[in-house]
Amino acid sequence: MGDIKYKAVDFFCGGGGMTCGLRQAGINVIAGVDFDKDCKETYEFNNPESSFVLADITKLPSNYFTKKFGLQKDDNNLIFIGCSPCQYYSLINTSREKSLASKDLLIDFKRFIEYYNPGYVLVENVPGILSNRNSILPTFLEFLQEHGYNYIEYAVVDMSYYGVPQKRRRFSLIASRVGPVELPRKEAERRILRDYIGEANGFPSIIAGHRDETVFNHTTSALSPINLERIMATPHNGGNRLAWKDNPHLQVPCFIGKDKSFVDTYGRMWWDQPASTITTKFYSISNGRFGHPEENRGLSLREGATLQTFPRNYVFKTNSVGATAKLIGNAVPPEYARRLGLIINR
Repeated sequence: MGDIKYKAVDFFCGGGGMTCGLRQAGINVIAGVDFDKDCKETYEFNNPESSFVLADITKLPSNYFTKKFGLQKDDNNLIFIGCSPCQYYSLINTSREKSLASKDLLIDFKRFIEYYNPGYVLVENVPGILSNRNSILPTFLEFLQEHGYNYIEYAVVDMSYYGVPQKRRRFSLIASRVGPVELPRKEAERRILRDYIGEANGFPSIIAGHRDETVFNHTTSALSPINLERIMATPHNGGNRLAWKDNPHLQVPCFIGKDKSFVDTYGRMWWDQPASTITTKFYSISNGRFGHPEENRGLSLREGATLQTFPRNYVFKTNSVGATAKLIGNAVPPEYARRLGLIINR
């Protein structure tokens, strides 16, 4: 790495996935900003040298970071990161009404770019921001170019080729007004599940509903008796619900006659493939292909965090399985963030 000490502000920081990865790349993340108070304790505990700013950026004054942290305008070594909530552009069905609030958060983010004129801008979002005809991305790109960001690279990347063992396709952008930039280099081979979880990787065999009271948090959601029967009837290593579709006791009523729809639901992952995309519901086998390849349960919280590439000692300071899974599933995988950081801090 060079001698320059880069610094960053992580907008929409959540539980700190991006901050964690950038810090691993030697970048000083001064602050993370989020309006979700449930992120605060986890972010601060794991990133003690970064300040958590509990705020809605639509109401945060543009000069806040100067007054609070002494940030200066036109700093070539300053990085602004905007990984805004993205329900509006998600390909997964969500309530459009609920997600409308997330549609224009990049516009709010660009207010701070305009005020501070940082050397670098990073954005991570769902692929739909590139394909949705109502996307504000074209407006955002035009804004960057008008403000001297002459070096812009962006693409939809499959993170399984970038050190993250899951099929996670995300829009990734890096922009600079300082000099040429590029996205991280794609690897020839994808990362696979076998190399990250399982007993050989320090995950003892457990049953559904297991509670791990240590910070390792190898905790799994309990299964109803019928769902336990379903996962037991699902073949190991990639099996799906079609194995028991003709069993009237096990078949899910809403799937009758729909053998080609939602086949991943209640399915098991494969050892030698990347995991399914880790969502905020990865602990639930009825929300996707989140069944363990051979144990009769869904993924544990620590398994989900590991597949998101959080360090094993990253502690999630939450009070429920759902709250922990939300922080994990919404995060930018730290390993991908680290690789982005190294593009700048070579």
